[in-house]
Amino acid sequence: MLKTPNLKRPEKLEDLLTPELVARLGSLDVSSRKIMTGKLKGERRSKRRGESVEFADHRPYVYGDDLRHIDWNIFGRLDKMFLKLFLEEEDLSLSIVIDCSASSDTGDPNKFLFMQRLAAALGYVGLVNLNRVVVSAIGDKGLREGEAPELGPDGQPLPPQGLVSAIRDLRGKRRLQDLVAYILSIQPSGQTRFTDACKRIAITRRGGKGVMVVLSDFLIKEGYEPGLRLLKGQGFDVYAIQVLSPQEMEPTIGGDLRLKDLEDGDTAEVTITAPLLKKYKQLMNAYCNKLHAFCTQRDIIHMTVKSDMPVDQLVLDYLRRRGLLR
Repeated sequence: MLKTPNLKRPEKLEDLLTPELVARLGSLDVSSRKIMTGKLKGERRSKRRGESVEFADHRPYVYGDDLRHIDWNIFGRLDKMFLKLFLEEEDLSLSIVIDCSASSDTGDPNKFLFMQRLAAALGYVGLVNLNRVVVSAIGDKGLREGEAPELGPDGQPLPPQGLVSAIRDLRGKRRLQDLVAYILSIQPSGQTRFTDACKRIAITRRGGKGVMVVLSDFLIKEGYEPGLRLLKGQGFDVYAIQVLSPQEMEPTIGGDLRLKDLEDGDTAEVTITAPLLKKYKQLMNAYCNKLHAFCTQRDIIHMTVKSDMPVDQLVLDYLRRRGLLR
């Protein structure tokens, strides 16, 4: 895939989200298909039963229950003791993973810029609803010129960890600037070390469970399967959003070309013909269908979106229909 021509990097929130979209995002909330255990009291109605001011149901009294929760009105009518149950409120963790490898920084419109905008929109929804928001950048930042690699106890260079950086435990609208500053600071480069990154995310998880949204093109040479299994195994409600450019879906190039992989430098000389383009489309469709089947079998929601899709349409319509937002 070709680098995006004349790409202007965003510098502030308004470059990611329009004021009109921000105003509409305030009415949305993150939705989970599972019963999640939060770390803190929040503003979310839990499917669990606990203590709050909103009545949920009754259940028969059993020895050891708190007598303060007995419904004495029912006892007076039925001469039987029932306990009043209430809806419990809790927070929800929203983890957003952004693929910042070199291959994401391609296409027209740029795939990485699309991921930045979507991450900012989802993060904003999480913050205004007092959910805990974590954003992680995965890839391989590589070494700057003259920079020495990190060494292990044996004095040998440590392998790349895959997780470039992360910002954790953001909660409340006042942390919006921290969220935006972090998203704007991510610089795409290097390879997609997807499995290594997912291992680090699983290891550094700080308790609680929640919704995880992975933003990537999922065109990963090493394979996406081990990494997605790791994330699913941590109990996350996982959404895999595959971002592809229009040129990847419907390529228009032709002629004799020398192609170079942006991530690992592999090269290939090819002659682009109509039959070859047809074969490419078949392989791309097969690859996306395989990813979709893999996710479906593991209760992971997979969706493929093109980078020219308006973010407001994706968030306000499509993601609501797919159950990520409500």
